[in-house]
Amino acid sequence: MVKINLALQGGGAHGAFTWGVLDRLLEDDTIEFAAITGTSAGALNGAALKSGWLKNGREGARANLDWLWAQVAKLDDLSVPKWMQAWMPEPAMVSKAIEFSPVYQISDTVGRMTSPYAWGPLYKNPLEPIVDQFDFGRVCALDGPELYVCATQVRDGKVSIFSGDQISTKSILASACLPTLFQAVEVEDPRTGVVEAFWDGGYTGNPALFPLFHETLPNDVLIVNINPLERKALPVMPNEIQNRINEISFNSSLLRELRAIEFVQRLIAAGSVKDGAMKQMRVHMIADDDLMNELSVATKIVPVPSVIAQLKEAGRRAAGEFLRHHKGDLGKRQTADLAAMFG
Repeated sequence: MVKINLALQGGGAHGAFTWGVLDRLLEDDTIEFAAITGTSAGALNGAALKSGWLKNGREGARANLDWLWAQVAKLDDLSVPKWMQAWMPEPAMVSKAIEFSPVYQISDTVGRMTSPYAWGPLYKNPLEPIVDQFDFGRVCALDGPELYVCATQVRDGKVSIFSGDQISTKSILASACLPTLFQAVEVEDPRTGVVEAFWDGGYTGNPALFPLFHETLPNDVLIVNINPLERKALPVMPNEIQNRINEISFNSSLLRELRAIEFVQRLIAAGSVKDGAMKQMRVHMIADDDLMNELSVATKIVPVPSVIAQLKEAGRRAAGEFLRHHKGDLGKRQTADLAAMFG
């Protein structure tokens, strides 16, 4: 049995890719999760996994993740028979169709010109009825994987980490609060105990890695990345430019922490610090940048059932490939090439 930590990125409905990754990892009973840090969709995935795990182990976690994404897609069953998958349109085609549809274009334009506060008493956060159904007795329990939820405090722009009984419907909604779509979520700041307004955690930690640096946790962290680190094509259309701006800003905090980890690794390798003075993290990453490069913000915001089902299958494939090539590395050596990333 090898214990690892999970770091789950946010990315709206594209978080279904992470669902697939977790679904595949949970099939392997030689891997156990010690801690989970998540932002936005990553926080929802992490909470669903932990709650289900404490209810009925691995199968309970898988079932609870299935339930979560069926709720997001507003379907009772998101399973797609294998014979039907060949007939389903490619996610990229669906993404483009939505992005350039008149309804989406008008909605996007209006959204850039108005505030979510303009809705007054008609305002409703669509995620709230889903998150309210979580069993927070299990989500906040001391047993099972430690869970950390990241949000950004609006007033001072600093990252806040919710854990234990600090995790609630409001803190998870805060972690997923895009300020152009949702009103800020007011909840007690775990750093100060004062009620503050929060926005999406992706601005300051997508996800935050530093909660995993505690000496009691394993050295291995597996990052599930759903925002492309690299786009080879230059964005030229307004929607492409805005999408890339969002991706860069939501990856910047993660890259800063990875750069710090890589720096510590070099210090330890050079013998510049005493043994045990700093924790030597081993970083692993599961992603499908080719797929995510084909998608846009449209399928992040609009949860299309067929795309969600295909993202799950893509996540399962990516996790299967990782396990095939790197399962033996877990607990022994790093598989993410941070030196090349920052070289």
